Amino acid sequence: MTIELSHPNDAIMTDPEPGLRRQVMSFTPGMMLVRHKMVKGWVGAKHQHPHEQMVYVVSGRIILESPLGKVEAATGDSFIVPGNTDHQAHALEDSEVLDVFTPYREDYAPKP
Repeated sequence: MTIELSHPNDAIMTDPEPGLRRQVMSFTPGMMLVRHKMVKGWVGAKHQHPHEQMVYVVSGRIILESPLGKVEAATGDSFIVPGNTDHQAHALEDSEVLDVFTPYREDYAPKP
């Protein structure tokens, strides 16, 4: 195993849906760091996944809704979404977040 450095680079971000950009930063089978950028007004699809998700708001302001409640988070805030919990995010302004998933998300992993 080697230590690989990952830099935030907008040029290598993907566009999984309108208004959302994604960059897989680093990952092992046990965890994954993902950078997301959302434009103001973006509303993500309601979904769930088995992974625990830790969210850190780098900039902007978002709302996360789930059966567990509604969280409004701004720059510097963080929260955890338990695995297998329906949730949906909204960007109240242009925003950037870092998500840590455990274990890593195979559906986000770069394909060889």
